[in-house]
Amino acid sequence: MRKTLVAANWKMHGSKAFAEQLLAELNSGLKSGECSTQVVICPPYPYLGVVGEAIGKAMLGAQNLSEQPSGAYTGEVSAEMLLDCGVRYAIVGHSERRSLYGECNELVAAKYAAAKAAGLIPILCVGESLEEREAGKTLEVVAEQIQAVIALGLPNTWQGAVVAYEPVWAIGTGKTATPEQAQEVHQFIRQQLGEAGAETQILYGGSVKAANAAELFAKADIDGALVGGASLKADEFIKICCAAN
Repeated sequence: MRKTLVAANWKMHGSKAFAEQLLAELNSGLKSGECSTQVVICPPYPYLGVVGEAIGKAMLGAQNLSEQPSGAYTGEVSAEMLLDCGVRYAIVGHSERRSLYGECNELVAAKYAAAKAAGLIPILCVGESLEEREAGKTLEVVAEQIQAVIALGLPNTWQGAVVAYEPVWAIGTGKTATPEQAQEVHQFIRQQLGEAGAETQILYGGSVKAANAAELFAKADIDGALVGGASLKADEFIKICCAAN
């Protein structure tokens, strides 16, 4: 049976003091026996150490990584470096990386492979833009993003990995895919993963809040969430985590 997972993506927010305060509040709130959800915290790189020292029952994640193992790549961070800092999860292919920094499907797949090779658990983000959804291309776009990873021919491609469906049009806009829309794509993703699909955690990411979390998580193929803005508010994030029980 798949466990539920909620991952916090802090994006480029916070400070050392903010991280320490938020972790203290989260640790207190998540101690409740009623909240058994797996939790991952993905802070900005400079605060990985701060969060790692005070993370409590949660696990440490990174927001990105390089596809290269090492070398003259100024400003990049390798999977091995992240692992050395206690990181267990790494987000790859977030829509903001794709849209703002031009990361193509092939580059995202290479980052996925780098994370897997180092022993990290990649959280592969897939999803469509509003234009693509309105053109009826949602499933086509998602399939292409997933197939780029499959094309690498990695052994046990999806073992020890997570997929997150994040409709681009619902990120930071306040809009959310209906539970039915999200379920349709999650079910499609599970089919695309083949035999491994039954065991792979698939998260929803797109303006998840305490108010809509339970309804989304009630769907058969939604195993949790990748949370952006709401993860910066302790009370809100704790409610989301507990809704995923």
